[in-house]
Amino acid sequence: MIEIIRADLTNPTHASALITLLNNYALDPMGGGEALSDFTKENLASEIQKRSDTTVILAFDGDRPAGLINCIEGFSTFACKPLINIHDVYVDASARGKGVATKLLQAAEDLAIEKNCCKVTLEILEGNEPAKRAYLKFGFAGYELDPEMGKAMFWQKKLTPL
Repeated sequence: MIEIIRADLTNPTHASALITLLNNYALDPMGGGEALSDFTKENLASEIQKRSDTTVILAFDGDRPAGLINCIEGFSTFACKPLINIHDVYVDASARGKGVATKLLQAAEDLAIEKNCCKVTLEILEGNEPAKRAYLKFGFAGYELDPEMGKAMFWQKKLTPL
């Protein structure tokens, strides 16, 4: 049976599940294909604990970690309300096909409703067809403010640490 919980990262089981699942995601081609750094593995749970704007949602299949969503609160200036950005979504290969992604997405939406958010956002790789299908089925879609200007794009600029 799949259980969905909001992680308490002071709980070693939850902290370990976060690192295990996120590392598995990082190793997947959709996560970049490289393991998390030792620094990230050692510090992620404690760094997230310092942030009041971040919620980790975990799925367990019995005692086994089955999936995660990392939610980070942002703010919509146009709506003048908070929003939730789903930063990571991962379902372990052993738990796929059991509705885990839908349950995790619902938990993220429930969190957003509790926080009176105006929307939930996420980014997705163009070639990730299984995730696209899951997100479309759940009600997500690309967006545009003005059709003449085209769809919104997600860009990044990596910074070099000081």
